Amino acid sequence: MNTFGWRRRFRIDCDRGRSAPDFVRSGKPPYVPELDFDINPDDPRRPDVVRLLQAHLDFAREWSEPENVHVFDAAELTSDAVRFFSARREDRLLGIGALRLLEEGHSEIKSMHTTEEARGRGVGRAILECLLAAAIERGDRRVSLETGTGEAFEPARSLYRGNGFKICPPFSDHRCCPDSVCMTLRVRSS
Repeated sequence: MNTFGWRRRFRIDCDRGRSAPDFVRSGKPPYVPELDFDINPDDPRRPDVVRLLQAHLDFAREWSEPENVHVFDAAELTSDAVRFFSARREDRLLGIGALRLLEEGHSEIKSMHTTEEARGRGVGRAILECLLAAAIERGDRRVSLETGTGEAFEPARSLYRGNGFKICPPFSDHRCCPDSVCMTLRVRSS
């Protein structure tokens, strides 16, 4: 399984040096995914990716006020400041995720979304680990994200909390609002 860093050892500095998750200390993946899939850089303009991005946007609009939806479209995801990845099984799209450089040493996770069939099967966790590995490889010291506060977003928030992300003040162009929460993780290469 080629997962672009999913099995790579890296160190996450959770909350300024406090205990890192067990998988970071042991160097072993925290789970065995239920599906065999690959995670690789991809083109966000591919038709199946565009459909999943639309599903991501529809989901965000269903659970958030329009002014609080911060979803990137395919054109924004092709920016030089963005690294875009997809998880695929035999070329079937299972999930997507992107890493946007905000400033030197600080990136933002964008467009994390898995297909309904892939949810709860390790795809989202593997994409997140891939994005963290890419951030560390680039030399980032901090990775942040914004997600929803509604019940439908609890699986995402749980995934992020389980990987050491902590709630933080709004960053970049995000603002305080009842529909969203910002989270951050300090990272450093080993």
